[in-house]
Amino acid sequence: MKRANRREFLAGAGVAAAGAAVPSAPSVDCQSHLFIPELVGLMEKRKTSPYVYRKDGGTFIVVNDWVRRLMPKHMDVEAKLADMDAAGIGLTALSINDPGPELFGKDGPAVARLVNDAIGEIAKRRPGRFFGLMVLPLQDMDASLVEMERCAGRLGMKGILLYSNLDGAFPDEERFRPMFDQAQRMDLPVLLHPAYPTTFQATKGYEMATMLGLMFDTTIALGRIILAGILDQYPKLKLVCPHVGGALPYLVGRMDHQTMVLKRGADKIRKPPSEYLKQVWFDTVSPIGLAVKYGIDFAGPGKMLFATDHPWVDPKIILGVVKSLQLAPDVETKVMGGNARALFKL
Repeated sequence: MKRANRREFLAGAGVAAAGAAVPSAPSVDCQSHLFIPELVGLMEKRKTSPYVYRKDGGTFIVVNDWVRRLMPKHMDVEAKLADMDAAGIGLTALSINDPGPELFGKDGPAVARLVNDAIGEIAKRRPGRFFGLMVLPLQDMDASLVEMERCAGRLGMKGILLYSNLDGAFPDEERFRPMFDQAQRMDLPVLLHPAYPTTFQATKGYEMATMLGLMFDTTIALGRIILAGILDQYPKLKLVCPHVGGALPYLVGRMDHQTMVLKRGADKIRKPPSEYLKQVWFDTVSPIGLAVKYGIDFAGPGKMLFATDHPWVDPKIILGVVKSLQLAPDVETKVMGGNARALFKL
């Protein structure tokens, strides 16, 4: 982003050019990522997706037709801590980004252990700054259930990062239900995170896959979870949909009408989809305050979590968005950390 455009963008998001004022109390960032060097090294040895190649001094991750360049901060814990300090973030939920273990076939369980161990070790070394979210090799359910126990027990991880599609399969499918069942029994929050989008071909033009495709993927996945009756089957499941719920909060009225009035797709639910959506936590990763305000108005101040999506997003942008809303002090306290501390039992 050019410097002048960046200043204009920050100003529009409610952030002063010199940076937003940090919160009066340390906040909790509920979505922040690292690429694990050991996994990047492993992918360098692969010839098929997902794999890594290096060119002109850059490192590129390839997932199917999607190519992304890694930047230095993407694997740098100290850089993340510096950005946390600059934005007044006390504690961060740390996870890998995609690709997840489900894309590695029979090697998925080993990949899951590798990256979970790495995240767990970082959290162990910095217990006051990080807590871990695990990923699971869901192509192997038995291995996934064992990994859940190991990560929550030995590694002290506080939740699950669940990809919006699992090598093209959506997580509402029956074969993935044991994971939801065990997450409910273990009281582990599940954070639905976008992966290589199923709409990639439709959104690759103009580089819209990251702008829209990822958001469509979580929207579709969350809509399917609701319509599949999973939130009735597991009523105590703690489900988080980041990026203010994707597009679903803005479309759920149409879902209500289609299911409750036209009786389409309502076979497995007992109430309007909007009522289930209010059971879901959202996070603040949107660079426009109106979206975050609508999410709070829709689900209530107890269901919004501060998050930044670092290192893809400068934490000061999201901090500025929240500050621009001029929330009541008690609401801001909940959003900036109180809700997260209760949800993840921090």
